[in-house]
Amino acid sequence: MGTFSIWHWLIVLLIVMLVFGTKKLRNIGADLGGAVRGFKEGMRGASEEANPPQQVTGHTIDAEVKKEESSKV
Repeated sequence: MGTFSIWHWLIVLLIVMLVFGTKKLRNIGADLGGAVRGFKEGMRGASEEANPPQQVTGHTIDAEVKKEESSKV
């Protein structure tokens, strides 16, 4: 009683197609696909903003750090 057979799903699909029509269902599918595509691009853009690429120039800077001592008492 809790599960539906394949025939139940086919009848539900037929009723949905009769109510909405195939053109409207096609448009809904295209809109849903566009939304998913936009979400994926947004997530990809957000991860690139979080980890910006490091700029490599090819120059090495050699330096020495000296500690300055203060004579304040």
